[in-house]
Amino acid sequence: MTSFAKVRSQQPLEWGKKACEAIMSKYEPVEMPPADRWHYHQGVFLCGVHRIWEMDHNEAYFQYVKDYVDALIDEDGNFLFRRDELDAIQAGLLLLPLFRRTGEYRYQEAARKLRGLLHTLNRNRFGGFWHKDKYPNQMWLDGLYMAGPFAVQYGQQFNEPELIDLVLKQEELMRNHTKDEATGLYVHAWDASKQVAVCDKETGKTEEVWGRALGWYAMALADLIDLLGGNHMKRPVLESAFQSLMARLLTYQDEQTGLWYQVVDKGNQPDNWLESSCTSLFVYALAKGYRLGLLGEDAFFHAEKGLSGLLDYAVDIEEDGALVLKMICIGTSIGRYDDYISRPTSANDLHGVGAFALACTEIEKGRKHR
Repeated sequence: MTSFAKVRSQQPLEWGKKACEAIMSKYEPVEMPPADRWHYHQGVFLCGVHRIWEMDHNEAYFQYVKDYVDALIDEDGNFLFRRDELDAIQAGLLLLPLFRRTGEYRYQEAARKLRGLLHTLNRNRFGGFWHKDKYPNQMWLDGLYMAGPFAVQYGQQFNEPELIDLVLKQEELMRNHTKDEATGLYVHAWDASKQVAVCDKETGKTEEVWGRALGWYAMALADLIDLLGGNHMKRPVLESAFQSLMARLLTYQDEQTGLWYQVVDKGNQPDNWLESSCTSLFVYALAKGYRLGLLGEDAFFHAEKGLSGLLDYAVDIEEDGALVLKMICIGTSIGRYDDYISRPTSANDLHGVGAFALACTEIEKGRKHR
């Protein structure tokens, strides 16, 4: 393998394309792991592919997204998906642009089915969605991204403004119940029942700031602010929360590498390690916040430093030219410090590559904005 530094003259969009093409050349769309499933892993990756298509207009990218969806959804909009978790909703972000471009009924109908989960998913006594049925009363930061941007866009596209209010209620609950006042960051989850062993018995909060969960939340905040536009009454609250979080996040960026740690606020622990998917999500949020006028030049400097760190420390180029993104934590449930630190890492995991591609698009946009 060779260092990616040798191709640093490329633009950020080119890095994102290289990452996507490493997956696209290896798998037929429906064969991406886990194969033949409607799943957020594929959804996150394909959101990155679609975002690159929007900027590059290479029809092969759009077709790859469409082929994945078409392999799983029939002409009547029927498909198999999990009915007991927020994660199933995320890939609905692929359906809305497909319907806008093609007008095909099946995409609208499939999106309607996913929207229907917001009627049936279990909620805690405060109205917050359980992350999954098997995690009663638990709200995870991950869930805001898994359902929030889709629900807001669905509400806007199909005239259901109450969905926007629903999403903002979920965000408020997460923000109020997971914030760690000592760091200004947010812990992974909140158990409204205060019964889960790894949660504080008085607050219901988990103890640790897991990088990727915080990254999902940061990306969702940036996207929701963008989607709401300038006149929504709740936008100032979201902007303030986002700006505060980003300011605190910068203090935990590793000075040498530009990356962030698996447990974000404990980089001083000898067994903690730098993680690429959370870094990609933070880069995305910082760069988008800059582009939206919410953050200053310093934030964009740190976003570029993060992307540079990914290229220097987390990316290899194989002899055939394929990009390999390393240091991606595999999925995890809530836990204590040792649980997060002991999680294995993988290379070219889909939600890592998708987050990297999305980060590249926002750095590209940020440079043009500047």
